[in-house]
Amino acid sequence: MPELDEERVHVARCEAALRAMIDGARFNVVVGEHVAGDRYSAERLGRHLKSLAKELQEDAGGPPFFGRLDFGSGADAGEHRGRRYHIGRRHISGEGGGPPLVIDWRAPVSRAFYRAGARDPRGVAVRRRFGWAGGTLTGFEDERLDRGEELGAASRIMAAEIERPRVGPMRDIVATIQPEQDDLVRADLAESICVQGAPGTGKTAVGLHRAAYLLYAHRQRLERGGVLVLGPNRAFLGYISAVLPALGEIDVEQTTVERLLARGPVSGRDGEAAARVKHDARMAEVLHRALYGRVRRPTGPIAVPDGSYRWRIPEEEFRRIVDDTRREAPPYGVGRERVTARVVDAVRRRAEARGRTTGTAWARTVTRAVRPFVDEVWPAVRPEEVVAGLLGDPAALAGAAGGILTAEEQAAILWTRPPRTFRSARWSAADAVLLDEVAGLLERPDGYGHVIVDEAQDLSAMQCRAVARRSEYGSITVLGDLAQGTTPWAARVWPEHLAHLGKPEARVVALTTGFRVPAAVVELANRLLGALEADVPPTRSFRSDGRLRVRQAPDLRSAVVEAVRDALRHEGSVGVIAAAADAGTLVAALRDGGVPAAAVTADADGNADGNTGGNTGGDVEPAGAAPAGAGRNIGGGAAPDVAGPARVTVVPVTMAKGLEYDHVVVAEPAAIAEAEERGLNRLYVALTRAVSRLDVLHSRPLPPQIDVTDFRPLPSRTGVPGSRPLPSQIDVPDPRPLPSRTGVPGSRPLPPQTAGRPR
Repeated sequence: MPELDEERVHVARCEAALRAMIDGARFNVVVGEHVAGDRYSAERLGRHLKSLAKELQEDAGGPPFFGRLDFGSGADAGEHRGRRYHIGRRHISGEGGGPPLVIDWRAPVSRAFYRAGARDPRGVAVRRRFGWAGGTLTGFEDERLDRGEELGAASRIMAAEIERPRVGPMRDIVATIQPEQDDLVRADLAESICVQGAPGTGKTAVGLHRAAYLLYAHRQRLERGGVLVLGPNRAFLGYISAVLPALGEIDVEQTTVERLLARGPVSGRDGEAAARVKHDARMAEVLHRALYGRVRRPTGPIAVPDGSYRWRIPEEEFRRIVDDTRREAPPYGVGRERVTARVVDAVRRRAEARGRTTGTAWARTVTRAVRPFVDEVWPAVRPEEVVAGLLGDPAALAGAAGGILTAEEQAAILWTRPPRTFRSARWSAADAVLLDEVAGLLERPDGYGHVIVDEAQDLSAMQCRAVARRSEYGSITVLGDLAQGTTPWAARVWPEHLAHLGKPEARVVALTTGFRVPAAVVELANRLLGALEADVPPTRSFRSDGRLRVRQAPDLRSAVVEAVRDALRHEGSVGVIAAAADAGTLVAALRDGGVPAAAVTADADGNADGNTGGNTGGDVEPAGAAPAGAGRNIGGGAAPDVAGPARVTVVPVTMAKGLEYDHVVVAEPAAIAEAEERGLNRLYVALTRAVSRLDVLHSRPLPPQIDVTDFRPLPSRTGVPGSRPLPSQIDVPDPRPLPSRTGVPGSRPLPPQTAGRPR
């Protein structure tokens, strides 16, 4: 195929040019140390050059481009008339300053690759998509948009890219971004948006690609504040860690909310009642009262010695300074400094009226003399001192929480054995939000230019306030799914949550087309929506492939081992998801059966999400004696690797959110549903982790919402239409008549697949 050969020649040209760019960047790092005019400039230049060299190195080895645009000769092509552009993950310069060999996917002209269509070609005559295998260009597909030809969902290359097995960490989606996703990715920096995304709709990818786009389009504005990505746990951060470097961005901070707020080790633990109260937004007012309750009215004048003079500030004037400062409502620490400065200024006026010279040294001396008086009315405090004073003293708590918290709520958070000092306190994970709230009242934290919050529906009101303090003068991208809310304080509607995040004006956009989860799996999961008390639309799937098997098994352990062995005959990763109490048993069963398996466990930061105030971090561990080669999680992308090439990971359902596997085995749904208050939400998460095949194994009766032997339309409580017979990809035991049920919603029938672009 001559055209394919021509494209392969272009590949070789791109690879040579990229190597030259890497060599040039390395050379510039060496030379740059000697060209800057001063030490500061040399340091900044060196950091920039080293960052550029690292970005280029990160990209080496991947396909240089994934698409091509051929613009027509019509007026609608504008300045691009008759031109051809290859589109890739990063810009590749042409030789000798010639036209670029590859255009960055974020460049303005590249938008036509994602937005052009048969109805609106945007001047594009031909859009070409390239297929790759192991770094080799294998083929291409052309869409003659000038003739009204558009493949959309019929594109074999796009379908293969979406459906290829999930091995290793999360990949970018630059080759398959859909128009509705592109709108969100390229939203203006000043705009805050909330993406309500069902499983597999690409909301996380949209958030990460928006970070890459904003850094490309607004690098100077974001250079000072930076971009922060907040994930639900370390396992999730490990899973997404490769996306931004692959897109050419390495200077993005990625962490969890718990680590962002951490002021020390978490050594205490709260009961659920205490954690609920501490995460409640009302605690902000309680803490504000507790802190500012330390500010007292002056009870006498100030007398400041100054050599042979003694300057006197009357009590009334001192009180006025304190009252005026409080009315201005600055941060507590700023207010304290402001009172000090105003008292010193009052002394200065008196001294200068008597002919005294008041220079810098004089001001320092007077400030030291004024401090004890200020300490009496506006004392210096630490966050730990304020919170410990509140939680360890019933009278102090009653005074600050009166009319806000009930007596029962106050009793829930009160320490039964207060420490001798705040320095010996054993802080819980929920205490971290209280400490951060007080720290924010003392002094505003450094802010970010843009903050991306994933799994935001699980943040508490107090955690949202912590994020808001760090994005007060920037914008945010909120990513989440109300149906996947699993913490006791998870959001049920977005407007209230966005208000806590400090962005009540944020635009809420719902993504309802799933690209990763097959239709059979989506249909089953949709049946849960009506019972989740979440106002979200049902998901539609882009994919008609995939497989779902529902099996009753008297011996669940043996059935799981058998299902995993069958899954290993296919390509890709395997995840076994079970109730947290059952995960260890299944790890042992798999290893006893000769199947190498890794285990995801809660990390050192705290507990799994949804527990009493704990963190959602996770690690991959061998979890006991394992066969040789067991242990490394290459399916979920969870945090540190351990020895061995295991393709199977056992995941407690409390740690499964945000991860995905080619083949998922969900063990005993009833145990998952019954384990916690939002057990059905947790089950919804578990069912939607599969991107190719799902096995549901149970020895107990299934929760009625997913009992697929009952195919009758069912009433709905929240507007989700009744169910229909599930797709043919579902393999279930012989249906048996079941008693009639009421109040159990089903799912909305999927529209027939068409050749048009997925919507």
